[in-house]
Amino acid sequence: MSRHMHFHREIDQLKKMILEMGAMVEDRLRRACAILENRDEAEAQAVVTADWEVDDMEIRVEEECLKILALHQPVARDLRLIVSIIKINSELERIADIAVNIAKRILTINKNKTPDFVVTLDYQPMAAKALEMVKTSLDALVTEDAALARKIFLMDDEVNRMRDAAYKTVVGDIGDRADNAACLINVYLIARHLERIGDRANNIAEEVIYLVEGEIVRSSEDPH
Repeated sequence: MSRHMHFHREIDQLKKMILEMGAMVEDRLRRACAILENRDEAEAQAVVTADWEVDDMEIRVEEECLKILALHQPVARDLRLIVSIIKINSELERIADIAVNIAKRILTINKNKTPDFVVTLDYQPMAAKALEMVKTSLDALVTEDAALARKIFLMDDEVNRMRDAAYKTVVGDIGDRADNAACLINVYLIARHLERIGDRANNIAEEVIYLVEGEIVRSSEDPH
């Protein structure tokens, strides 16, 4: 097999690995979002315990990227692809970490709440939007679609507004339920975690645009 063919086979393998990583992280995130509804402690613990699998996959992807860089010294678009995958790999690992943090918050709330404590915050619209952002960012990567990636920036504005609304809800609840103040802070922090997932999806979208167009985009510089 020629060196050129060998290189492209390795690139194809690398693409499969990053998609496998993405599917694994999406699964963790879906499970964490489901726990927001069912408060299932066993499932929350399972999400926390399985974190090593994503960490292990992140290391494998990174090592493969470094191996290709060392062996083939790619240039131009091939180099951009590998640089983008290294960064996207890191963002995906962080999303998985945030999913673990959501599961931990649920365990903490369940442990410390009073018997009559009820979470008045409806996480579902925000969780659904954060999930959609991650899925869309991975779809944009697979299809190398910069226009699709840019749609994520608008979704991020929406998630930020939901986070602000969650803050107001929790502040109001703390005034009425001082005995559950610690739990309510955790309720808000879950909304903060969901917002951070949106930020990570945003970062993946920026990397897709860089890959496709060779342009470094930072959506945070947008006045919105």
